Amino acid sequence: MSQRWLRILAALVAFAVVASFGVILFGNFDAAPDPTTGVNQATANSFALILAIALIVAGVVLFGLEYMQTGRLESLASQFSTRTIVLMPVAIAINIVLGSAVANALKIPIYLDSIGTILVGVLAGPIAGAATGFLANVLWSYVIPPPFQYQPAAAFAVVAAVIGLLAGIFGRLGWFRPRPNRSSAELIAGAVVALLVVGTMAFYAYSRFYAPAAEPIPLINGEAGLVFVVLAWLVVALGVFAVVGFLALLFLRRDLTVAYVVVAGVITGSVAALISAPIAANVFGGVTGSGVDFLVAAFRQAGSDLQAATLQQGLLVDPADKMLTALVVYLVLNAMARRTKARFPQGERLIEQGGEIDEQPPAAPDREGAPA
Repeated sequence: MSQRWLRILAALVAFAVVASFGVILFGNFDAAPDPTTGVNQATANSFALILAIALIVAGVVLFGLEYMQTGRLESLASQFSTRTIVLMPVAIAINIVLGSAVANALKIPIYLDSIGTILVGVLAGPIAGAATGFLANVLWSYVIPPPFQYQPAAAFAVVAAVIGLLAGIFGRLGWFRPRPNRSSAELIAGAVVALLVVGTMAFYAYSRFYAPAAEPIPLINGEAGLVFVVLAWLVVALGVFAVVGFLALLFLRRDLTVAYVVVAGVITGSVAALISAPIAANVFGGVTGSGVDFLVAAFRQAGSDLQAATLQQGLLVDPADKMLTALVVYLVLNAMARRTKARFPQGERLIEQGGEIDEQPPAAPDREGAPA
């Protein structure tokens, strides 16, 4: 096993040990939820503090071992360039604004609060992505003022960190690199996988979310206020843009990468659901006040207990949400100039093979007149 994997394994073990002991010994899970919001804020704060400490300990172990082994902190220095540091506040703002709009005004089972996190992770790397997701949720809870404040968000900071971590890994593996003009056989295989995943989740979401409702569920909650209604329509437009862009890339550019992006989103969402389900069950009692509540109620009505219903809801909603989020990020990356992407730490991995990054000046001739 390489030194890098030993560091990662040690960090994971440190996180698991600290988180487990923290939850068992110091977690406050007996407080009654707020009768108005339905949120158990004491439990949310407990999760936020315990998991934050566990993440910090894991980071100390990871970077401490790296420094002991190499005498440097290359993993940090290589990812946190000036451009990364400038992009992170913008990404955090995108997460909070879009996440607030969805939570307050849209009654659909998605979140869209990870676009900025995945963008930073893909462009800069796993650690930068994890830091962006973690900071976004903490700021959303304790710093951002109403009406955009969402106090329970910090409890899910570890989930946001994992989303950014996975985005960085997929970016490093080249899953967001364009693959245009592929053969029909490759394209058909990729299209079948992508459309089968999308179609299955869309049908299942409709059958479990909208169809069982006694009354039609409104798309936009008009009582949320003008700001959130406008933002909600912006989110709807963003979703339409993602679907149109997906079809255009798949059938016009014949870009096989859309299949990679769909799979990356589904994997990320599935992992996020497994981590977030026990947190949501304790913080909200499964009821968040957002569009996913109808799914939790449907699963409970079908006989599942609270923990199982929350997990089932997460395994349905999170993959769809992260898949849509990943597609939006990929469209943003496609709109960026090659030279702009290349200046980020992982930019070279986001440029199609054979694509030119920048125009190079002609080489200066040597004394015999041949190119140097």
